[in-house]
Parts: sequence; C-alpha cells; structure tokens
Amino acid sequence: MFSGFVLCGGSSTRMGRDKATVEIAGVPMARRVADALQAAGSTEVIAVGGDADALQQIGLTTCPDDQPGDGPLPATITALRVAREDTVVVMACDLVHPDARAVTRLLAALDAHPDVLVAVAVTDGHRQWTHAAWRRAASVPLEEAFAQGARSLRRAASSLPLIEVT
Repeated sequence: MFSGFVLCGGSSTRMGRDKATVEIAGVPMARRVADALQAAGSTEVIAVGGDADALQQIGLTTCPDDQPGDGPLPATITALRVAREDTVVVMACDLVHPDARAVTRLLAALDAHPDVLVAVAVTDGHRQWTHAAWRRAASVPLEEAFAQGARSLRRAASSLPLIEVT
C-alpha cells in the first residue's frame, strides 16, 4: 500500500500557463499522473500545490504546499507529512507518459531494499527526483536539509540511502 502525490505547484513560466491542466489526448496532465498512481494501487492520490479549484474540477483531491513557490523539495516534504501510508510515491504533474508499471517498479525496488529511504527513477543517467518512491521517514533528513538552506530536492536527497531504478 502506498500514498500517491502529484506535484502541481510549479509556476510554469516557460510554458506560460498551468502545466497541470494542459491536455494530452484530451486528459489534463495532472489527471494522467493521478490515473497512473491509481492504476498502480495507491490508496490515496493527492495533488500538492497548484490551482486547487482547477485541480478539483478534474477530480483531484488537493492539499496546499507548505512552502508554495519554493519548488519540489518542500512539496515533497508536504507529501511525506500528510501521507496516510508509510510508502509515498511523488510524481511531477508534467510527465508526458506516466506509467503504472514504472510506479510498481519503484515500489518493488523500495520493498526489496528495506535499508533505503528512496527509490528514484533514472532516465538517460539522470536521477528523476520528482518520480520517486519514498519512505515517510525520509521527511526528517529532508526537513533538516531544507532548514539548513538546501532548496534543491537533488541536493537534499543525494546523501540519503537510495536505490536507482532505470
């Protein structure tokens, strides 16, 4: 069992409009990510940040980001704080092809390695911090890193025990 979260708080400055509601094949991007999380078996799916009214109109439960505008690190901390389950999958709202199989691979990797706090997707050799499965216990070191000035999820999480999933 896991809680699923869709990060929707970006300012979309390059796109010029809210990415979460941009449609691909007639379905808003955030809804596509939520559907992949549900298909993978999440017990809850919550959108963090973004336009709560617009997200609710596409059928998503929302919660405010604790630090709106500060990026994926505090949004991930928010997700870990409010999740009902001990395992939490956090995904960016702008994934073009979210896939339930990718989510289950992250979860399987995390389950197979009880000593790690995060299973992170790797694409083209780069860790995709906004496509990861976390243990809620990761919130403590992430909060400490944020309190010490880290603003990048990559920087805050890079010293955590982790497993990469290609």
